[in-house]
Amino acid sequence: MARRPLPRILRSGSSQIARSREIARTAADSATDVLHPLITVTRGLRQLAATALHKWTAMPKERRGPTLFLVAAIVLVVALIPFGPLLALISVMAAAAWKGRVRTPARTGPDEAETARLKALYEALVPYFSVAEDPAPLFAHGGEWSEAFSDYEFDGNGRLTRLRVAYPAYFTDGEAEARTRIEQLLHAKSGRGREYLFDWDEEGNQLVMSVLPALSTAIAAQRFVTVPGETVLGFTDAGAVQRTVPVAAGEETRDAPPVVWRTGPRSTEPHLLAVGEPGSGTTTLLRSIALQALQHGDVLIVEGSGTGEYACLTGRAGVLAVDCGLAGALASLEWAAHETERRLIAANRARQAGHPAPDDTKRPLWILLDRPSILGHLAAADGRADPQQLLQVPLQHGRAAQVTVVVAEQFDSVESLTETVRTHTRARVVLGPASFEQVESVLGREPHTTPTPDVPPGRGYARLGTGPVLRLQVPATPDPYDEATSEAHRRAVLELLPERQERVEAAAPEPTPAPAAVAGPVPAEG
Repeated sequence: MARRPLPRILRSGSSQIARSREIARTAADSATDVLHPLITVTRGLRQLAATALHKWTAMPKERRGPTLFLVAAIVLVVALIPFGPLLALISVMAAAAWKGRVRTPARTGPDEAETARLKALYEALVPYFSVAEDPAPLFAHGGEWSEAFSDYEFDGNGRLTRLRVAYPAYFTDGEAEARTRIEQLLHAKSGRGREYLFDWDEEGNQLVMSVLPALSTAIAAQRFVTVPGETVLGFTDAGAVQRTVPVAAGEETRDAPPVVWRTGPRSTEPHLLAVGEPGSGTTTLLRSIALQALQHGDVLIVEGSGTGEYACLTGRAGVLAVDCGLAGALASLEWAAHETERRLIAANRARQAGHPAPDDTKRPLWILLDRPSILGHLAAADGRADPQQLLQVPLQHGRAAQVTVVVAEQFDSVESLTETVRTHTRARVVLGPASFEQVESVLGREPHTTPTPDVPPGRGYARLGTGPVLRLQVPATPDPYDEATSEAHRRAVLELLPERQERVEAAAPEPTPAPAAVAGPVPAEG
């Protein structure tokens, strides 16, 4: 059946109708622009009238009479003063304009992109938070994500920075493997390259994921407010410790939460082990510890790498020796072992005689050993004993003798550490990029955060004994003789160095001979 053409008036009138609509729309927009102030004032007057009516209705009847009298008195006063009605009219119009202005609506929920991200994350969690037997699953494919997610926050790039997840009670949140799977999924879906903190509330069946801010790297070596026996390893998150110390960060001074390591006779973690990759900052940590230890004690440094990282300490007051070779290291460590025994014997004799311990046994002695595995290989090739064997006495009895041992090693040589070193170094530090397995192998527990692949030198984790795993940023303590060191850091380290001694001994200190007989048993460290 052939289609009949439309009448001419309909074919030619469509363009005229479109033009008429465009003209009308333009005229309406122009009128709106011209009359916008009047529309705003009218809207404001209507809102002011509604507010006044609401307050009048809510007012008790016994207060309406006095209120009317007060309003009438105000109107009379305004009418009698010069230019009163004009000022009142201007005030009312200004109030109406302010009340009737168009406000930008407050954002009350996620936008489309953020909603899509939350839905995708919800769908990814369904296989882990649902079972077929659940009659009313909280997580189900195509379900409502708003029932499971709350307290969500996004950054400027649309990535999650905080999220509270409610999960069903039958989820096995008491198993580390189950929690790890959820944390890895949230980490991957929320964006890699950031450090996340996962806080599990097993009683309330809720998980809070938050992005941790990067620890400050602006804190350089300086005198920290501590007492003898306290060493600042670095700084951590504000809520992780209950103490702050004033520090100078650049040109400003602020309070920062430190990771304080306590040594001495009452310490439960008298010795420390630091592990990291090359360039991770373990040598920086040992330099920072040495500068703090020299305030109240003596330091003996043995450097296995032989790169001269501790040359700035050579010949300084309180620095007994800085040895880089195998022969000097063996001599120094042998002297340290005899010195530990001498202190124990002297303290034991004084205790049995009813006298206080001699002063020469109270001054702390620090043994800093960097890269002992290299010295062990050299000793094996030369047919000598491993220098680590000489650390047995300082490690086992050092706490009672005021002797502290700090060992720094790299991940690829951790297995070369002796059983004595691994057993008695209960304070542990891991620096540089490391996996969950590497951190757990050193600290004995996985961190609550997700390690990032790219970290600045001195960034890592610390655990003192059986305490929690803390994030750590070591104060910047570079070698002042390194040309790549900035002038500010160079001055900071040089100002902390003790004065040079007039005469520098090349050999290790001679050990004090131990007496042939000892009155009573020698106390061993518990």
